[in-house]
Amino acid sequence: MTFEELGVREDLLKAIKEMGYETPMPVQEKVIPHLLNEDNDVVALAQTGTGKTAAFGLPVLQRIEVDRKVPQALIISPTRELCLQIGGDLADYSKYINGLKVLPVYGGSSIDSQIRALRNGVQIIVATPGRLLDLIKRGTVNLQDVHTVILDEADEMLNMGFVDDINDILTHVPEERKMLMFSATMPPEIAKIAARFMHNPEEYVIGTRNEGAENVRHIYYMVHARDKYLALKRIADYNPAIYGIIFCRTRRETQEIADKLIVDGYNADSLHGDLSQAQRDAVMKKFRERNLQLLVATDVAARGLDVNDLTHVINYGLPDDIATYTHRSGRTGRAGKTGVSVSIVHSREKGKIKDIEKRIGKQFELKEVPTPERIIERQLYNLADRIEKVKVDEETINNYIPGIQKKLEWLSGEDLIKRVLSLEFNRLLDYYKDAPKLDIVADKKGKEKGGKKRKGGADLSQEEKDRRVGEPGFDRVYINVGKADGFFAADLIGLINENLQDQRIEVGRIDLMSGYSLFDVRKGEGQRVASALRNSDFYGKRLYSEIADLEKDYAAENRGKSGGGKRSRGEGRSRDRRGKGGIDRRTRRDRERGFSSREARSDRGKKAPKAAAPSGEKKMHGNYDKFIKKKRN
Repeated sequence: MTFEELGVREDLLKAIKEMGYETPMPVQEKVIPHLLNEDNDVVALAQTGTGKTAAFGLPVLQRIEVDRKVPQALIISPTRELCLQIGGDLADYSKYINGLKVLPVYGGSSIDSQIRALRNGVQIIVATPGRLLDLIKRGTVNLQDVHTVILDEADEMLNMGFVDDINDILTHVPEERKMLMFSATMPPEIAKIAARFMHNPEEYVIGTRNEGAENVRHIYYMVHARDKYLALKRIADYNPAIYGIIFCRTRRETQEIADKLIVDGYNADSLHGDLSQAQRDAVMKKFRERNLQLLVATDVAARGLDVNDLTHVINYGLPDDIATYTHRSGRTGRAGKTGVSVSIVHSREKGKIKDIEKRIGKQFELKEVPTPERIIERQLYNLADRIEKVKVDEETINNYIPGIQKKLEWLSGEDLIKRVLSLEFNRLLDYYKDAPKLDIVADKKGKEKGGKKRKGGADLSQEEKDRRVGEPGFDRVYINVGKADGFFAADLIGLINENLQDQRIEVGRIDLMSGYSLFDVRKGEGQRVASALRNSDFYGKRLYSEIADLEKDYAAENRGKSGGGKRSRGEGRSRDRRGKGGIDRRTRRDRERGFSSREARSDRGKKAPKAAAPSGEKKMHGNYDKFIKKKRN
């Protein structure tokens, strides 16, 4: 099958031939003839990188009446990057069509210049939903002559919350028009849009619904949460020719990981929504030109990043939505080439791996994090391979050989090789000297090994251990509000800024649970932060905060319950109830209520004043919260 046999016009054939298009891809074989010859709509399920832009772009261009300078085709995409990518591809395809104008319309660029271009006349608009709605409301774009509407990456637009915008936009186009929807997966919301706005849609599935790209291996490494960055560096070191995208969940994490990689000497940069459009364009240009090996990105920022020959996609954290994982992994293994999707996970993400396996119909391979010995061996062989294949400019280099040869003639061939390798690898050898094993190892019953056992048998699950231990160089801090209270990361940052106004506090990892939260601050700052937050207010709830390193306290609390040995009554009182200066906690609490020590002793056993307990204390739950509550009282 050829593009000519599919019905593509001569001027378009000439342009795509110059671009290197030879034979149609499966999605193009199915969609192009349908759009040129059939009247009903199309839903095409295909992964990223399967040739979707040409599948809808070529027939759309062929159906445009160039002499009519009004919008006749509307293409909606989730991000400005994808919007620009589609616009650029359509411009390339239409190279030999005189008078045809394609206008990308997106936020982050001057709306005035876009309005001027619309007034001068365009036939195809490629737009992000928000900016297009803005132009519609201003009355500067008229869609009444649109005969073709295309939703590209429809599932991603839904994930980004554009469903209402799409519904609104589609009410402004004629009822009699052809509509196409391209998506990697088929969530229920896509089916609802199809049922409401499409006419008897034909569904084309390239591969299997919701499956991953065929040429992609899916592997994962199981490490403690605090070791994820170390594992990432080992993966990069083990693959010296890596050219990939590292996906992070948040903008903050994306920037932090990119900064760490740059400081550690890796050829990396970040891509996220906090960058200006000029910054994003500069980063993408460097990455496309391979001046960067590693791009650290959020899912939203990476949409539309059309890059060939990626060797790896690395999930620094698994996404909550399985469809997002499918999008990520589909960025490698394109055009018949193989690729690797790597996930760095901790024990709390085991269930997600199984869910993804079911959805994509493929098995993940559990791999051991590369050891220093394997990394060094791999790097040495890579250097030897580079030396073997380097292009030598004989004419120029010969001028310098005699002098260099005289200087090094006392070295044997073996000595010379050793020195060349050492010159390259002394830093690597020093870095990995005595480096520990990072993997979480499970026994035959699936229980994890390697964690320190608590005295007295009061073991915490690995999930609880990971959550309570701060990253290296950080203190872990507890606060008694969580998601059930409407408390999120932005609220935490706001509280810290409000209560420590004159001090710069660096906040690290944040874990938001239902009834409480845990977060990292720089070592030595934990007590100060906890003290500042204690007794502050969050929408009427009195807050309690303290250092969350409960190894000794939790073990002491549970000693004896599981055969861990007894302790004397005096020992328990000293350890659990006395603070600085030997003051009994109960005595200190009584003094805070306004009682003298004598009055407090005489009144013990009586009902405490209602104001003694924080208003939100009854909402606390879970072993951790029960312990904190008991510990305070």
